[in-house]
Amino acid sequence: MDDTALLPEGLHDTLAVDAEYQAEIVEKLRHCFASYGYERVAPPLMEFEESLLCGPGKEQTRNMFRVMDPVTQRMMAVRNDMTGQVARIARTRLKNTPRPLRLSYSGDVLRVRGTQLRPEREFKQAGIELIGTDSSEAYVEIILIACDVLATVGVKDASIDLTMPLLVPAICRGLGLDEDRSKMVRHALNAKDIGKLDSLDGKIGDISRKLLLAAGAADKAMAIINDLTLPAEARKICDELAKLLMRLKDVAPELRITVDPGEYSGFEFQTGIGFCLFARGVRGELGRGGRYLVGGDADNEPATGFSLYLDSLMRALPEMAEIKYIYCPFGTSMAALEKLRKKGFRTICGLEAIQQKSREAERLNCRYIWQDGKITEILKG
Repeated sequence: MDDTALLPEGLHDTLAVDAEYQAEIVEKLRHCFASYGYERVAPPLMEFEESLLCGPGKEQTRNMFRVMDPVTQRMMAVRNDMTGQVARIARTRLKNTPRPLRLSYSGDVLRVRGTQLRPEREFKQAGIELIGTDSSEAYVEIILIACDVLATVGVKDASIDLTMPLLVPAICRGLGLDEDRSKMVRHALNAKDIGKLDSLDGKIGDISRKLLLAAGAADKAMAIINDLTLPAEARKICDELAKLLMRLKDVAPELRITVDPGEYSGFEFQTGIGFCLFARGVRGELGRGGRYLVGGDADNEPATGFSLYLDSLMRALPEMAEIKYIYCPFGTSMAALEKLRKKGFRTICGLEAIQQKSREAERLNCRYIWQDGKITEILKG
């Protein structure tokens, strides 16, 4: 292979059928988002660095590609997540639009480095944001849409993992732990490090170990959490989760829901309950969501949304339906070609007269051929 075909680690070409299937799925996602009243916005691939680092983007600074704009001499950055861009649009160009805002988006993102579960550095992202309300029903709407979207594109055995990224910091504050000890507890729970948690003494040790045991099915998790004696701020977070679970059980009892009270990686900018979407047997999460502040500080409006990652999502889908290519020998009439296309065939037209039409059709990977005024399937072997 020519050296020019080599690509940097984490980047790849998506060819023919795979590229078309991905485009088809993005279009299905777009239609589904629109059916719920979410209007599409399309931010640019690059922006001034300070714009991308505002609000939810501030946690992404170490994973952005940067470049100097030769026109303005200002630093620009390539987006590595689209949530912050949608937040910028909401707080600037759509500042005076009635709330809540319902916005959808899709596009490519680029990151400096991948992760163990997602080594890809460039992939497509699609999602929605519900901006301008902190109602608990916003969680319900976002989660139900996420599940409906996954079912619409063909994902089976999807599950939702709910997280409380603010819980452990609230517990540590309530117990009066210093910053270093609080960080150690949070990192140990996030990493499921039972060794470190076993070394903790006092009330924080007892609570931490029980929180680790709580990770799993929602009913089991809430039974353990409800039995804990927690500081008031932490208890309020747990009560909000319990309320959400009861509402989801009421409106969508078929959902498979788990809870991970110690997880926070990837939820650093969240200001409420977060969630991950998974599919059985698929590497990496299909998407993430939760609540955050559009402007990044306490005076700005809340938003709830989710993003789907197309690299993982495509691994969860069944194979694409067969594309029916038909070879149409040189001289086939335009009327015949139009009828074939209306029947769902993709016409591969011969550009010159040849004798071995069936052999030419096979060479061009066509399963069908138009001959003698009819469609004939080519039998191999």
